[in-house]
Amino acid sequence: MQNKFDVIIIGGSYAGLSAAMALGRSLRNVLIIDSGKPCNRQTPHSHNFITHDGKTPKEISDLAKAQVLQYKTVQFLNGIVIKMEKNAENFIVKTENGDTFYAKKLILASGVKDMMPDIPGFSECWGISVIHCPYCHGYEVKGQVTGILSNGDIAFDFSKLVFNLTKDLTLFTNGKSTLNEEQIEKFNQNKINIHEDEIEEIQHENGNIQKIVFKNGKEVSLQALYAKIGFEQNINLNDLGIELNENGFIKVDMMHRTNIPGVFACGDNVTMMRSVANAVAQGNFAGAVVNKELSEEEF
Repeated sequence: MQNKFDVIIIGGSYAGLSAAMALGRSLRNVLIIDSGKPCNRQTPHSHNFITHDGKTPKEISDLAKAQVLQYKTVQFLNGIVIKMEKNAENFIVKTENGDTFYAKKLILASGVKDMMPDIPGFSECWGISVIHCPYCHGYEVKGQVTGILSNGDIAFDFSKLVFNLTKDLTLFTNGKSTLNEEQIEKFNQNKINIHEDEIEEIQHENGNIQKIVFKNGKEVSLQALYAKIGFEQNINLNDLGIELNENGFIKVDMMHRTNIPGVFACGDNVTMMRSVANAVAQGNFAGAVVNKELSEEEF
């Protein structure tokens, strides 16, 4: 494999593959470096993406990868990036296996890593019956006995979306509620229970939630649980000094440029709107912007 490219894309899931297709079709020499651990690898079905609704996430990404690699200008490497640097002419990308590659531009499509709470059973259910997005999974659990694991303003705002999909709804704050009086009154009006007991474990069968067991011995049966959890960036951004916004996402402008000239970002690492369709759209746009920038520099 060559070691010099027009563009290196870090992350080979939906955003990265979409960017690679736009660039490959523009005759740019592209390298995709991917760790092979997408955040939705446990999710059984992907939804809300026309033409692919109901397919497994792997089906979609495998087909995308096969189509992208038909372009001879695109290469794919299974690997983990451990360092990114810049010299006078190129960006330098180093992998865990000791490989070093050079590129004129970088696209970070590296996604984020979900930070699982220390609740037994949570991670086993994540993406299956413990879900993050009403647009991606809400229709499939509509009308079911449903919970939300969250607290405060985030819980209040999120509950409005979920209440549209089911009226059998309970908020689990996993400790003392931080809702204000006005928010509590709105919950009461809509007959949404607020459960403040601390959670001991989530009981499940093959990732399908059965009940929540609390530290005081109480139990609540559930069919689905929405959860708002934290995340961290998948790769080290400090080497290049890439800035994050106040919510922990990579800060980009409307053209997907980061604060470092020549470095772009797209996908889950830049937005809270985490969906396959959105990642594909962002990657396609970022790829076109990078090609335009290269074309202007070369003309």
